Amino acid sequence: MIRILFFLIVVFCLGLGFAWLADRPGDLVITFSGYEYQVTLMLAASALVAIVAAIMISWWVLKSIWNSPRAVNRYFRARRRDRGYQSLSTGLIAAGSGDSGLARKMGKQASGMLSADQEPLLHLLEAQTMLLENRHDEARAKFEQMLEDPETRLLGLRGLYLEAQRLGERDAARHYAEQAAAAAPQLLWASNSAIGTRTAERDWAGALKLLQSQTSTRQISRDEANRRRAVLLTAKAMAEIDTDPAAARSAALEANKLQPDFIPAALAAGRVLFRNDEIRRGTRLLEAIWKKSPHPEIADLYIHARPGDSTHDRLKRARRLESLRRNHVESALAVARAANNAGEFRIARQAIETALRLQPRESAYLLLADIEENETGDQGRVRHWLARAVRAPRDPAWTADGYVSEHWAPVSPITGALGAFEWKVPVERLGAVVEVADDGPAAAIPIMPPPTTRADVADAPASGTRKADEAGQPSGMDEGEQSRTAAEPAGSNADGGKKPRQDQREPEPRIAEAETSESANKSDVSSGDGPDAKEPGLREEEEKEEPVPLHRIPDDPGVDADEATKETPGRFRLF
Repeated sequence: MIRILFFLIVVFCLGLGFAWLADRPGDLVITFSGYEYQVTLMLAASALVAIVAAIMISWWVLKSIWNSPRAVNRYFRARRRDRGYQSLSTGLIAAGSGDSGLARKMGKQASGMLSADQEPLLHLLEAQTMLLENRHDEARAKFEQMLEDPETRLLGLRGLYLEAQRLGERDAARHYAEQAAAAAPQLLWASNSAIGTRTAERDWAGALKLLQSQTSTRQISRDEANRRRAVLLTAKAMAEIDTDPAAARSAALEANKLQPDFIPAALAAGRVLFRNDEIRRGTRLLEAIWKKSPHPEIADLYIHARPGDSTHDRLKRARRLESLRRNHVESALAVARAANNAGEFRIARQAIETALRLQPRESAYLLLADIEENETGDQGRVRHWLARAVRAPRDPAWTADGYVSEHWAPVSPITGALGAFEWKVPVERLGAVVEVADDGPAAAIPIMPPPTTRADVADAPASGTRKADEAGQPSGMDEGEQSRTAAEPAGSNADGGKKPRQDQREPEPRIAEAETSESANKSDVSSGDGPDAKEPGLREEEEKEEPVPLHRIPDDPGVDADEATKETPGRFRLF
């Protein structure tokens, strides 16, 4: 475009010049060898322009003839290069789509038309073809060859890193990622792996430094950066709470500021503040997060904020949490635990009844069994609530990649991912089904025991087998009758006993009745009275179940001891 514009400007200037000469006539006289030549000024200008044009055209023709062999050679070389790039492009597309045959064919054509020293993509196409054909050893050798060229060094490190991950060589993968992160900090995969290495080594300061470089280069979003930073700061505070309380306090408060809804950060901040005798600030912080997301660890830390408090003072603090978040199962469970420890069993039973009405689950029935043990010592009731706990939905727990932990951890023990733990119900119990018996209705055991007096106990000694046993006197009943008596609810007999109130029964009467019927049937079998009675030894062997770890699939036999101790030969050379 610029050349065309320049040409038009030159033509316009020549036209203006000739027009100017045409308006001013004149003659040009030249004397040469005794002769005098006289021409008009216009003719002389036209002849001068024609001579210059002829010289330029002649020079261009001679130059083209002189450079014609080189131009022809350059033309064929450019044509060959274009065909090579076309083959290379087709080969890369074929490798990406999984067509190893076409990728190998196009790779051969491209390598014959292009030079591997001038085009590094030939190495990539060749390595990808080897991987598609399952020639992993040759592919690793090709990636190692790429490390020698500065242009393909990062590509080779990336290939070796992926191969090491595929083979489970975590040390080799971390080594290659460290080298890539040192050479190019902007690589997200390298920096993430380097952060994983720092977290595995508990080097929280180094991980925070790498995360800062990711944030400065805008590799991750601001929200993701704040989340990861909060996780690392929480882990740092938990690690330094005993060695460096000041640094732990600063890290925990910063983590809580970055993520106010992050429960582990609030717990770490509360522990540090309580350790530094900042009780008021710690309680305000825990109360703030309790209003948003109640958690049992928050309740336990809040209730035990002052070590010297009595059990009734802790019950008051539990009541305070309940007032902050009413009609929540965690609030009711916190009050029930505190009341059980304080010996206020009626308050504990009312709270546990509220928890079961809101969300019946395993911990509620276990706590109810503890309350029953502490208040009445009735083993029949205790066994009943323990049986309900086995069949109840499981409580939420800290879960990451199928692994269930009692406490939060910054990284997953399975994949090493940062911030993978979540507070949720484990996956393996989501499909649990509550079985309901079909053998007719049965009376349910109430949560609140019916009130009894000394006169009632004196008039009915036969119903209290535990009192007779404590006195060392025979109760007049065999073992089966005692089991049935323990399984029957108080006041369910037809001879004038008090029946439990309707509001004191459990929220799911059908399930409670069915399970009570099942427990009664088991009592008949255990006493030897039923038709399907078995010997005690056989019954105990059938009821035993082998526990399966939560982090292992039930069908997985695990790793053999000989295989676990056998060393695997290294497949990678660390550069």
